[in-house]
Amino acid sequence: MMNVSMAAAETETGTETKVKAETEIKVKAENETRQETRQEDLDFLYENLKTYHPNLFANASEENFLSLKRAIESRLETESNVDFVLDLQSLVALVGDSHTNRSISSIADETHFYPMKISWFDGAWVLSTTEKGHEDFLGNQVVAINGFTMDQVLERFSKFMSADTAVKLRRTYGQSSYIEALYRYAGIMDEDASLKLSLLDSEGHEKSLVLNAVDAESLKALSVVSLSDLREKKPFTDSMSKYYASKSLNDNTYYIQYNRCVEDPDLSMTQFCNQVKSDLGNGNYQCILVDLRKNGGGSDGVIYPLLMLLREEMDTKGVKVVTLIGETTFSSAIINAVELQEMGSVLVGEPTSGSVDHFGSVNGFELPNSGIKVQVSSKFIGLSDYFDAAAGMDTVSLIPDVEMPQTLADYLLGVDTCVEQLLTDSTLPQIAEREWVPLTRARFVGMLYKAAGSPKQMVNENTFADLLGFEWYLPAVDWAVNEKITSGTGDHRFSSARVLTWQEVAVFLVRSAKAMDLEPKITRESQLPEVLVLGAWDLESIEMVWKWGLLPENANFNMPPTRLQGNAMVEALLMAQ
Repeated sequence: MMNVSMAAAETETGTETKVKAETEIKVKAENETRQETRQEDLDFLYENLKTYHPNLFANASEENFLSLKRAIESRLETESNVDFVLDLQSLVALVGDSHTNRSISSIADETHFYPMKISWFDGAWVLSTTEKGHEDFLGNQVVAINGFTMDQVLERFSKFMSADTAVKLRRTYGQSSYIEALYRYAGIMDEDASLKLSLLDSEGHEKSLVLNAVDAESLKALSVVSLSDLREKKPFTDSMSKYYASKSLNDNTYYIQYNRCVEDPDLSMTQFCNQVKSDLGNGNYQCILVDLRKNGGGSDGVIYPLLMLLREEMDTKGVKVVTLIGETTFSSAIINAVELQEMGSVLVGEPTSGSVDHFGSVNGFELPNSGIKVQVSSKFIGLSDYFDAAAGMDTVSLIPDVEMPQTLADYLLGVDTCVEQLLTDSTLPQIAEREWVPLTRARFVGMLYKAAGSPKQMVNENTFADLLGFEWYLPAVDWAVNEKITSGTGDHRFSSARVLTWQEVAVFLVRSAKAMDLEPKITRESQLPEVLVLGAWDLESIEMVWKWGLLPENANFNMPPTRLQGNAMVEALLMAQ
């Protein structure tokens, strides 16, 4: 007869084995289900990016995308949900498009956070927020994290952050510099969840600060202190309105803050412009500041009534317009900044996070299983193809004519460095020449018009359909049309930003000489370069300006002319009699 205790033990062991087997089957089924749903989300993401993005492989080849996708697929079954979400983001980041992005808010409950924030001041990273008790570290320069230099940290974060400019990457990192999961995914930390910040104080002394990550609820309970808490005051420019606002700064300067490319539901742009016009009419302002430094975009057309008002003030009163741009200036605000440049406004401030030529006009979709929301650009916006002001820029940050970055010292004093400097300087900043930029039709016509003495013109309303009506070179275009120097490029278009060929330059010079009653003398006997002969559609004009000595003798005629060469040719025309 079987021993009762032995039978019970065998029964218990059998039950444990059965439970273990059932658990393994359940876990395996869950893993298979998770792998299937993740695969479906990954495939859905990739196929929709290919379907909706206008040029998915502009910055990375299809093979690069497929290689990364295969790497993600190899770990679908085993990786954590947080890592899977960041894997998806790394695929999106490969697009190299700041507007094509996906939300990582779904991992907020599954990650931890550091009681700190790192911000960019004076060309360096500084600790701008920390836990109470560490106030002495505020404002110290952060030179490394866990032994990685800040350049190395950003390089690793760039693998999963959507950015088409270095400024955008820097800004995005600063906004998320407290999220523990990002450092872990980037390989900047191991299983130990602490971060060691290597710091330099104001006197160059080395310091270190070790921070431990906490969950979201614990983070809310912590007492933290920020540089903003140490400010003596806030400048009036901190934020005057959610949309737009204005005020007089002194007898000479009027200030307009444009914070969103969105119509204020309580004050239409037309109503706002009427207020501004009334203010300007009651004063004698010499300068108008238009501040786009807090503007992250929206609809670029909202500002048009204001642009037309500014054009009127510039033309009738000689008012100078200065546009302020900065790191936050993005998307439609970039378009508006370039439009203001096209009016003749000087740009002052700091490089923008948004790029001049960029993908945009965002649409969205949702992944079927995780519910993660993805936004994707639907078209490419090539400002350098439309505006002379954007010529030669391509996919880069919009760089101000004069850089006036916000300093940390002024920030703590509550002083807006840029505005304060503009108010105290005796002379207004000037537009940068950018002599290396390719010579456009608008720019060369403007040069020739100035050489002709800028004769007052009858404005030709709607001469060309592609002119917006506020460009600085409109009188020059009217002059060029009236003097039969150009009639446009066909289909009622002037094509302001189109880069000139040497052939077109020659024709413009010959016709301008006639319009200005100039009779240039023959000063050059050398043979016309063969490259100028090939493909010429008006060989007589090219030969003429060559003999007049107007074309640069040693230029690379395989490359388009530059602004510097354009100015030199116009000067040579005036002296060639």
